[in-house]
Amino acid sequence: MSMDEIREWQMQIARYDDEQAFSRLFRHLYDRLLHFCIRYIHVREAAEEIVSDVFVKLWNRRAELEQVANLEVYLFVAVKNHSLNYLEQYSHLRIVPLSGSDTADLRNSVDLERDLEWKEMRFKMDQLVAALPAQCRRVFQLIKEDGFKYKEVAEILSISPRTVETQLFRAMRRLNEGLGVIGKSKEILPPLLILLALSFPGFF
Repeated sequence: MSMDEIREWQMQIARYDDEQAFSRLFRHLYDRLLHFCIRYIHVREAAEEIVSDVFVKLWNRRAELEQVANLEVYLFVAVKNHSLNYLEQYSHLRIVPLSGSDTADLRNSVDLERDLEWKEMRFKMDQLVAALPAQCRRVFQLIKEDGFKYKEVAEILSISPRTVETQLFRAMRRLNEGLGVIGKSKEILPPLLILLALSFPGFF
């Protein structure tokens, strides 16, 4: 299936509310999006609900689709973000595979003290991100929150990939300083790396 065909479906949905085009898009991408979602949350039923919800929201906002440059990337990013929200909402649950079956069980593993510490750090980090200079903040969010690559961010913001790299480094430096985990050597230390790895899967 070519990108041109996906783009054609996209325009038919956006301009003519074409349900058949939407159905073709759904059938073409559903399985891939589902498998992608399962890699994050490991619970098929929840993944099915997330992917379906993304498609429902896509249909409800179909008039805006003409502005989406790459619909396939857009949908994968949406599924990733919904998956992360799901993991955050159910972060106190631990997925335990059941022996001899393909199913899994969810068990409570709450550590209230640690959970509070992480929430406080996440809150502080959100404040620090909001306080970054505009371009620096946009680069950080597009890469670490929205999952775009350096080249894609450069195209979105009309800047060079080198500028993207520089702005991301500046963002990381300020976050380190703000979280108080930067050492005399000015190297990024493990506490922030752990936070970023947990907050933004795929960071490394």
